[in-house]
Amino acid sequence: MNGIHWKTPGSAKFVAALAAVLAGAALVAVETPAAPRIAVDFNVATGPVKPVNGVGQGPLVGWIDTRLFPYLAEAGIPYARLHDVGGAFGGNRFVDIPNVFPDFDADENDPKSYDFRFTDAYLKALIDNGVEPFYRLGVTIENCAATIGTTHRVAPPKDFAKWARICEHVVRHYTQGWANGFKWKITYWEIWNEPEDVGGTRRVMWTGTFRQYCELYEIASKHLKKCFPEIKVGGFAGCGFYSVYGDMDNPAMHERYASFTRNFDEFVAFVKERKCPLDFFSYHAYDTVKNFTHYMDYPRKKLDEAGFRNTEISLNEWLSWSYPIGSAAQGAFIASMMIEMQRGPVDTAMVYDARCGANACAPLFKPLDPDEPDRACRDAGMPRKAYFAMLYFNELRKLGTAVKCDVAGEELHAIAARDAQGNGALYVANNSDKPIRFALELGGWSAGLVRITDDRRTDEYTVTVTELPPHAVAVIRLREGGASPRVMTSDGVGR
Repeated sequence: MNGIHWKTPGSAKFVAALAAVLAGAALVAVETPAAPRIAVDFNVATGPVKPVNGVGQGPLVGWIDTRLFPYLAEAGIPYARLHDVGGAFGGNRFVDIPNVFPDFDADENDPKSYDFRFTDAYLKALIDNGVEPFYRLGVTIENCAATIGTTHRVAPPKDFAKWARICEHVVRHYTQGWANGFKWKITYWEIWNEPEDVGGTRRVMWTGTFRQYCELYEIASKHLKKCFPEIKVGGFAGCGFYSVYGDMDNPAMHERYASFTRNFDEFVAFVKERKCPLDFFSYHAYDTVKNFTHYMDYPRKKLDEAGFRNTEISLNEWLSWSYPIGSAAQGAFIASMMIEMQRGPVDTAMVYDARCGANACAPLFKPLDPDEPDRACRDAGMPRKAYFAMLYFNELRKLGTAVKCDVAGEELHAIAARDAQGNGALYVANNSDKPIRFALELGGWSAGLVRITDDRRTDEYTVTVTELPPHAVAVIRLREGGASPRVMTSDGVGR
């Protein structure tokens, strides 16, 4: 695995924990009479465990080093959204239309007009690791250009119809083998990113009007669906719904946030009037769990009212920078968000993001410098604590069916799942800086080994938990039948 160190069930910690579970005489029942409680009813299915554990891009190292991509496979990442891939301007190599079609005046029907080489290698690494690309058709955000007062690629295309035909050939290359291409399954094709942030001087994704974006969407979506009825086309990767319910402590931001919501309403009215395809609507959230849960229903409600009841919702950028990057606290936040998305009207989601870097957008992997000797950066590129929130969620995805799980307690978040063979799991997070003791009601199912990550531990095995330390994420293995053993130590977690 290219030098990647994997945790295996044969580890000494695993064996020791398993021995503790099997040694029934060593288990001590502990009563937890106080709220909160987690009550699971495995007889009431609530639907599939949704693919809300996607990521933005992958942990690329250097120009095209994909040695860390197997971590995505280990965590069962379902989708990687291809936006901002490779850094500024898409690294001048990846994904973006100006990178795969460098000369807009060239013949869009000629394979020689395209340069797919770097994007081919990137997508192949994702697909080889079981990750389906979620392809953003457009350009990378130009925050870097905005700092010097100029932008380069975020203006509206000078010919909307030709831009749509270029996108058509990108789809053909990756799904139908055109231009020595591939026949990969790539379901989602997203038209642009955050085009509504057009007020003031911060115009780093779209320098036209929002109405112009709607017109581009109409031409491109209709053309792509005519050419490829089987794919899903959507947009517009909106900035978010903070004005519906959010942090309005900064009055200067209020009008900007309110404009995001108005533009969404305008977009829905436009695509309805023009009869545009809208297989999915995508938007973003950089907010607290509490705020997000208050406005999470808004886009679903508005789409349903407009008749788009079958339109999926993708939260394909989300994170909070209120926590140390990659910390257990950020992991607990990530877990809590995925839990709430599983409960609410979100169909797919991608955390922003899985890059390997030393910045605020890299919660999952530590930086890795390909030019440094291994001895100088022994843990470089290794997963951060927050990665294990993604890894543990995959235990529920593998089981497949979500079941009723009632949770009492604002900072305690939990969901559960089962399969048809009597296996189950409970995924739980403490998104606070205090320990939370809870009562666990499993309806006759028995609890077994626990994998847990918190401030002190990184992916350790233990036995049944009745108290979560601060900033903890855990997945508890369950089995139909038997009583639920409860073990307590001084910090509420058995060892």
